[in-house]
Amino acid sequence: MEELTVSLRALHAVAAGFPALPAPSVHVSPIFPKRLELSLHDDFGAFEPWRLALGIACEDVQFGVQRGGRTFVLEARADFAGASVHLTAFSVAPDARGGGSDA
Repeated sequence: MEELTVSLRALHAVAAGFPALPAPSVHVSPIFPKRLELSLHDDFGAFEPWRLALGIACEDVQFGVQRGGRTFVLEARADFAGASVHLTAFSVAPDARGGGSDA
């Protein structure tokens, strides 16, 4: 566990510093021991307060599309408490909300 100290310390700092923000999914790994990944699912609205809290500039946010245009993705990175924090949000594309077939 020692190799995860940096990312876990950053997670603790995030939790202590921003307790009112929406809870993200959290991922840490010994493959990238100084990385803390925070992901938000089905709610782009939760991305903005996290972006502001982490001090990420608007121009540093990247927009992408997955699943043949059915999923929109926002991604940004910041250094926080010694770790590289990767913030990602996923949302169903408005055109994909119609309930069509996954086939």
